[in-house]
Amino acid sequence: MSQPAYTLHLPGDPRSCVVFSSPHSGNEYPEDLLAMTRLDSQAIRSSEDAFVDRLFARAPDFGAPLLAARFPRAYVDLNRADTELDPALVRGVRYHGINPRIAAGLGVIPRVVGGHRAIRSGKMSLQEANRRLNLAYRPYHARLAALLSEQHARFGIAILVDCHSMPNEAISHLERENTPFPDVVIGDRFGTSASAWITEAVIGIFNDAGFRVARNKPFAGGYITQHYGHPTRNRHAVQVEINRSVYMDEYAIQPRDDFDAICDTLAGITRQIAALGSASGSIAAE
Repeated sequence: MSQPAYTLHLPGDPRSCVVFSSPHSGNEYPEDLLAMTRLDSQAIRSSEDAFVDRLFARAPDFGAPLLAARFPRAYVDLNRADTELDPALVRGVRYHGINPRIAAGLGVIPRVVGGHRAIRSGKMSLQEANRRLNLAYRPYHARLAALLSEQHARFGIAILVDCHSMPNEAISHLERENTPFPDVVIGDRFGTSASAWITEAVIGIFNDAGFRVARNKPFAGGYITQHYGHPTRNRHAVQVEINRSVYMDEYAIQPRDDFDAICDTLAGITRQIAALGSASGSIAAE
């Protein structure tokens, strides 16, 4: 099932309360974005979570839906609030306090991509910003909210797994701290977006598959995790960040030669995560 903002892969047998979401893997670059950008075709993709939707593509086989963005993060960032408009980019928007994401050029409509490279010169109108939000942002979030409500109504529990990849520059500082680079970072907003048993189970599944896993450092979860994770209502959200070096050549933006084997490993992980709710819903409800 597709529409301009997303592609939705639904299971034939909906037996899991989990929803997998890939908000940054969109790679359909609108002509208006390409026409005005200062970046070449490689640089503009540097903030894209390339191929993440393919890593979790087997989710419907295990009874869980997979929602994947079609528009790229350089166009609209789905992991921000729709109010996080950048006054340095959008005319008519005023500053309302200090927001470090907006200050860094990473608002809901980004001003920069990886390496702090500017996407465009000059500003856009507020009308254009709202057009992007109506086209790419609001339909995605409406569908994600509906999926989670459907899961909660059917199973009494909903678990969102928000799937991302992390660039080398985002974790390079760990080398200076003599900390091993994680393969995967699981974020639960320091315990506020998911019950501990869910976070610990996801960490255990990745650990058992041979991945080096960190929790909440350096990524605790973004807007999506915070907005949709309400453990007291039996709605849980965890963010999964996979080190890009695990599955792709980050600079060429190409899958590694062993990408198919990595997808097979992720399929096994996806199967176990999808089984969490159906196997443990009674525990979660206690």
